[in-house]
Amino acid sequence: MLDHVFTQLVASHRRSFEAALLQRQAVEERFQVDVFLGDVSFETSYSLPGEQRPARIRVDTGLDWPTWSQTSYRSWSIGEEPDELPELLVEIAFRVQGLETVPAASTFLDLLPDHLTVLGDEPVQRGSTTIEHVLPADGSDPEFAIEVSYEGSCQLDESLLEDPARLDAALAPLGPAVASILVRIADQPFVFRPVVPET
Repeated sequence: MLDHVFTQLVASHRRSFEAALLQRQAVEERFQVDVFLGDVSFETSYSLPGEQRPARIRVDTGLDWPTWSQTSYRSWSIGEEPDELPELLVEIAFRVQGLETVPAASTFLDLLPDHLTVLGDEPVQRGSTTIEHVLPADGSDPEFAIEVSYEGSCQLDESLLEDPARLDAALAPLGPAVASILVRIADQPFVFRPVVPET
């Protein structure tokens, strides 16, 4: 059974991003349960308002509630002392796609901070940079994409476990921080491939 703490995390994440006036890419949203391991995950994508679909500049976020965190939370909720407080695993990736030329990774990285604060005192750290080179099946010109991800874990302290409604305030700064980064990325002179209208 899915515990309310994770659903509250998902709802607070959504409110934070939508309060920052970011536009949800609903087609990219997934809520998954690993029936073998018991892990629960939520993935979604947001862009600046007015972006086309699929968005050329977007942020993808993933929240993962592993089985051991659920076990830890249940132990805490019945008055036992867990070995560790539950943690939320977080991945945040900034992506620019549909580019006409190979992007300059150094220019892109200059726009991004070394870490992002999501929950608590442990920020998620910037990780690897990926550059994609896509060759369309129809033989048209290639297109490129660049993506930088942040990964880490955020421990839920007892004050949040006792009152999950406080997650709204705890996650509130994340949406504006992400929106600010997306605006900086959108201000760059990227050259995008022309949009081919659907027939």
